[in-house]
Amino acid sequence: MKRRELLASIVGESDPAASTPIQSVDQSPSISRFANSSLPNVQRTTAGMEPYTGVWGTEQILHLLRRTTFGVTRADFTTLKNKTMVQAVDLITTVPPDELTVPLIYDASDPAGSPGSTWVNGLTNVSSGSRLNSLKAWWTNLMLNQPLSIREKMVVFWHNHFVTEFSSLPDPRYAYRYLALLRKNALGNFKQLAREITFDGAMLRYLNGYLNNKNAPDENYARELQELFTIGKGPQIGDGDYTNYTEQDVKAAAHVLTGWRIYQNPDGSVGLQTSSFDQTRHDIGNKNFSYHYQNATIVGGIDGAREVDELLGIIFLQPETAKFLCRKIYRWFVYYVIDDWTELNIISHMADTLRANNWNVLPVLKELLKSAHFFDTVNMGCMIKDPLGLTLGTCRHFGVSFPPSDVVQQYSMWNYLWSTASSIGMNPGDPPDVAGWKAYYQVPQYYEIWINSDTLTKRASWTNRMVSSGYSSSGAKIVIDPLAFVLTLSDPSDPNRIIDEAAQYLLAVPLTASQKTFLKEEILIPGLPDYEWTIEWSLYLSDPTNTTARNAVTNRLRALLMFLMQMPEYQLM
Repeated sequence: MKRRELLASIVGESDPAASTPIQSVDQSPSISRFANSSLPNVQRTTAGMEPYTGVWGTEQILHLLRRTTFGVTRADFTTLKNKTMVQAVDLITTVPPDELTVPLIYDASDPAGSPGSTWVNGLTNVSSGSRLNSLKAWWTNLMLNQPLSIREKMVVFWHNHFVTEFSSLPDPRYAYRYLALLRKNALGNFKQLAREITFDGAMLRYLNGYLNNKNAPDENYARELQELFTIGKGPQIGDGDYTNYTEQDVKAAAHVLTGWRIYQNPDGSVGLQTSSFDQTRHDIGNKNFSYHYQNATIVGGIDGAREVDELLGIIFLQPETAKFLCRKIYRWFVYYVIDDWTELNIISHMADTLRANNWNVLPVLKELLKSAHFFDTVNMGCMIKDPLGLTLGTCRHFGVSFPPSDVVQQYSMWNYLWSTASSIGMNPGDPPDVAGWKAYYQVPQYYEIWINSDTLTKRASWTNRMVSSGYSSSGAKIVIDPLAFVLTLSDPSDPNRIIDEAAQYLLAVPLTASQKTFLKEEILIPGLPDYEWTIEWSLYLSDPTNTTARNAVTNRLRALLMFLMQMPEYQLM
């Protein structure tokens, strides 16, 4: 796939290259007619998991930050400029202490308290959407103001992996506990997280685990635990028999999981304990598994936790379980195409590392992010930004200023950001279904699902708004300040340096000389020599309070930034 041509084709400039079809494209409105009809079938790279020893410069630093955070900030870039590659990856994969705040009430009509108080441990649940919006706004702020750490990217990764839909939960307090669980285990142990998520109140509700009892075993969670959360289904090879498990295994797992209930404190509050076990609802018989699990038997009884541990032990004994997770990690951080070479040399290696480290994810991430494969140029700028990456990343790129203290103003702005991401396809907390966002699994379109005639127009309209009028609500405003951005560059008096550095910082794909010439001669200073910009900039610097001089440079810079953010390259990372 040619990345630049792909995005250009969506706005009518050219068609993407064709390759051998493997399945037809879903013609629903959410899929662009220019999206892949087949996966690219040309080997992309033979760079493997050996440590990267190449150039460590601006391009590599920006690539690492784009993939591991929600948008590059000047402060993070400056920090990594003074590090080696190994030091940079070690820093990003070091999880700082999580002084976890709590979402606050911002709606004065909430009966549980006034704006500024929290609802997460309240005695009552409010069915209105304000608390769910409060939770999503709070989460948005955590991503927006993330430290120099991969944690926030991993929290969303796990949310896309162990999916729940917040809007389906009757009580957002459980959604908060679910997010706290993901944050605690963001770079931790996969097997331990699978265990804890099994007992999580939000998951018990979402996949009907709380209804699962010996008289009517519910197979919902038992199925997704295997198909989507651990080992993966694989193609069907017989009646009720898939590559990695059978329907017998789904039924047996459902019986193992009987008896678990959502726990609530006697006073109605929600504490750290989110589940309880009712042995009277548990099937105490033996549970027999298929040949895929070596015909294992879990001996029944009244110890539900022991049976869950044995179930996970059976699943995690299978080599495919590690590969299944590693493919997801690869598609989250590197690229969607996993050809035979990549499967053998990258995925298998990552899976071996995961198993050798007793299912701890951190060693896998470190090895991948330090590898020659990750820093290969073909793996730079080959991902389409997801909607959170676009919205949060844009604000982080430009250092957009948010209200410092007023709760109503803050939550209004954060709600605006997540709702914008939702309008272009990614509602945090509410993936479309239990499989997560299609861009990370839907063959053959994958990331291209983010872009269609509707979402591309909305992306451009939003970036235009942010660099022009901004967004105002509750007496506050967020907007991109072109002057503040350009003042971070090395020489704002030189139009060529402005374009070179802005393009490098904002775009993951290098521009051609002709593109840069167009940006200068047609957008920034149309029809004027370079020195005219230098004069205008000098006039502004000599008297920043001069409205005429300020507007002259601001309007030119605003036009440049608008155009840059409407370029296909801005949609890539």
